[in-house]
Amino acid sequence: MNKTKEVLITSFALFSLFFGAGNLILPPFLGYTSGNDWFIVTIGFAITAVLIPILGILAHAKLQGTMFDFGKKVSPLFSSIYCFLVYLIAISLPAPRTASVTHEIAIAPFFNNSTLLTSTIYFALVFVFVINRSKIIDLIGKFLTPLIGIILISIIFIGLITSPVAVSHTFLEAPIVNGILEGYQTFDAIGAVVVGAVIVISLNLKGNNTYYDRKELISKSGWIAGAGLLVIYAGLILCGSLFQSEFSEDATRIEVLTGLSNFTLGHFGTLLLSVLVALACFTTAVGIVVGTCDYVKVLFNNSQIAYIITAILSCIIGVLVGSYNVGFIIEIALPALMFIYPITIVLILLNVIPEKYASNLVFRVVVLITFIFSIPDFLKFLIPEEKIQSIIDIIPLANYSLGWLIPAFISFIFVNFYAFNMKKNI
Repeated sequence: MNKTKEVLITSFALFSLFFGAGNLILPPFLGYTSGNDWFIVTIGFAITAVLIPILGILAHAKLQGTMFDFGKKVSPLFSSIYCFLVYLIAISLPAPRTASVTHEIAIAPFFNNSTLLTSTIYFALVFVFVINRSKIIDLIGKFLTPLIGIILISIIFIGLITSPVAVSHTFLEAPIVNGILEGYQTFDAIGAVVVGAVIVISLNLKGNNTYYDRKELISKSGWIAGAGLLVIYAGLILCGSLFQSEFSEDATRIEVLTGLSNFTLGHFGTLLLSVLVALACFTTAVGIVVGTCDYVKVLFNNSQIAYIITAILSCIIGVLVGSYNVGFIIEIALPALMFIYPITIVLILLNVIPEKYASNLVFRVVVLITFIFSIPDFLKFLIPEEKIQSIIDIIPLANYSLGWLIPAFISFIFVNFYAFNMKKNI
């Protein structure tokens, strides 16, 4: 296989592994709520749903190991706990959510069956793909992604040329912050550290033996996949804002997405959207479960039995959680996201920058500060917010659920300044 073809197939696979339930239902709704501030919202959304995830892929291109390598500079114990939490969250929330979205959009309009039956069949198929591990990139990159792309581009193109002329007002108080936080709900930063490892192992299985060949392939594929995600997100957000007047003020995420497909593709759009949702969600679920199984397999000395058992347990969790509705899963995901997302973003950034700015000490201090200052962000989803409001008020950006950002940046500058001064004095 020539390099260009391999880069494209890997890019398509990455795009599909990223583009799942949240990536499909969140942008149109974000556009609907943003109205004439759609561009500002897109910038915020792109930071957490495109830029950070692609930097995560670049970090994998540099490390070429497992997710454990992302946190090992903090300490092996921290990295082990971090990996356990990320994989647990991934198989308990974003993976099952793909089954729930598939049921509500692709199955419920046509069949009167229970969500439990849908999630059971869905994860049975996921299991089949996960067991056929060595063929993942080709199956997804060659066949599934082109279908997803064609349907998405059709919805966006027709939406742009047939939409109402006027763009309405925004419902959002801080559009860029709303975009950033809604980007959390895609789980793509977490997805990057999970599926990036899937890509690395897949390339190893295919015989891409040199470090630099793999680094170049993964890096190029990451940027191409990122560009594709950005175009699709921007298009869906813009379409959501253009069709804002067509929806009621209490429209749900699912209603906006299905309405948009009907406005652009007519009644046939319902069928096409069903196919799109099923494909987009399925590829993401496969990527998450494969990533989890790969990691557990390494922990148990490349045991195939450990891989299969993990696949079975992941799919059982998927069946059970996936039987709940999308809104419920999104709601219960918020505390977990506010806890793990800031740490994940910081680990991605520290692993991408040059080594001289990312010593073990920098990792330890910045991650610790990030964790401490993100505590109010996830606590307010677990306890009455007024109990911690006095703390939130004194932390910059904490009212926007970004209280960790400035302290993490300051600690990064301070520790590097301290380290360079220590070197000069030696």
